[in-house]
Amino acid sequence: MFFQNIDGKKIYSNLLKGKWEIKNHDNTIEVKSPINGETVGFVEAMSKEAVDEAINVAKETQLSWRDVPTNEKSKLLHNVADLLEERIEEMADVMVIEIGKDRRSCMSEIKRTADLIRFTADTAENIKGESIPGDSFPGFKNDKISIVTREPLGVVLAISPFNYPVNLAASKIAPALMAGNTVVFKPATQGSICGLYLAKAFNEAGIPSGVLNTITGKGSEIGDYVVTHKDIDFVNFTGSSEVGKRISRITEMKPLLMELGGKDAAIVLEDADLTLAAKNIVSGAFSYSGQRCTAVKRVLVLDTIADKLVEEILNKIDSVTVGNPLEGDFTVGPLINSKSCDFVEGLIEDAKNKGAKLLLGGERKGNIIMPTLFDNVTTDMRIAWEEPFGPVLPIIRVKSADEAIKIANESEYGLQSSVFTNDINKAFYVANRLEVGTVQVNNKTERGPDHFPFLGVKSSGMGTQGVQYSIEAMSRPKATVINLK
Repeated sequence: MFFQNIDGKKIYSNLLKGKWEIKNHDNTIEVKSPINGETVGFVEAMSKEAVDEAINVAKETQLSWRDVPTNEKSKLLHNVADLLEERIEEMADVMVIEIGKDRRSCMSEIKRTADLIRFTADTAENIKGESIPGDSFPGFKNDKISIVTREPLGVVLAISPFNYPVNLAASKIAPALMAGNTVVFKPATQGSICGLYLAKAFNEAGIPSGVLNTITGKGSEIGDYVVTHKDIDFVNFTGSSEVGKRISRITEMKPLLMELGGKDAAIVLEDADLTLAAKNIVSGAFSYSGQRCTAVKRVLVLDTIADKLVEEILNKIDSVTVGNPLEGDFTVGPLINSKSCDFVEGLIEDAKNKGAKLLLGGERKGNIIMPTLFDNVTTDMRIAWEEPFGPVLPIIRVKSADEAIKIANESEYGLQSSVFTNDINKAFYVANRLEVGTVQVNNKTERGPDHFPFLGVKSSGMGTQGVQYSIEAMSRPKATVINLK
């Protein structure tokens, strides 16, 4: 059973060997809604022995799964996408209450995930190997041919975050499966029920028993154990930079693909379309309460146009709505938990105490931080450098594009940046000097489309994601050399 009602608790099961199981219903984690604090359900806090079983099943199954023809794997993934679209209403309802995201965004995430899975299946069908003649290298005759194919890595550990519990899980699982790997999937505790619904779609679409297995539990109890497990061949993680750095230290030689934090800057130059810039900055900073690694988290604007840009931003913020996601599609709702709210409040107080000009917001109502805008932020303030993961936007005034680049690059993060200008030469000048994975020209920082390369440098990640890039990351080239007489 997908869930069981035991002693008045609705406990969601884990997928193991194609069946839904609860190993220990006495050891559970309560999942509470950030909206009202009510219990959404319980998930098992799995033991290390239960984790071992999930990984062992994946390892045993991988040899048979890798031999399933690619076109058959593709058909199975198309079945998954069909099921997600059929269940979009049900899954959106779960997502709203579990992570506090507005329903329209939840529906969009699930539809986008179905599209991502289909695109991944189709892309994998068209990935080709190559043959290399030996005589193309000096000193060799035409008596050798290298046939280069791609091999799966084995068992992939997929760890997803709370904020996109369906899309950022599928972006790991689908490429891993199409590359011939089996998957052990650990969703974030907040978002785990959404993740299990995704696994349910994979299971019911016909993915063979043992190819996808789920584990739930506290990171403090099983996190280190699972990432360092000898039978995990690859770790794909999305989460905080702090946790990502720890994973990279303790996994030693294990290959990693990680999407971590960001402090994405929007750089606005003198000739920018300020109405366009303000619209994108406000949308980028405040949608889903700023709980996105690609949210606009600071504005670096030239002094000469700063007053006009601030006026435009204030006008656009009028369109930012605040409220309970159960009652409508609001831009800003509750943060994921009170701890996150406490952290954001600390950033706000630090900025106020150090002389930043509070133009809007700054208040807290339960788990909701009201949309907050600061002007005249300086580099001695925490908000200039720390990632809030909340609806707080600092404006830093600079004297030149080079000063904006310098401040942007001094961050420990390097995920994305935006540059707003009508001069393509200036756009490339800035883009070529920013130490980030992606530069958006005249648009907000954002992920996608999902087949674009998505990566961070410095403390923002390791490796490159995006459909083809992820498939390649979760496989390796293998050369078979034919020696001719």
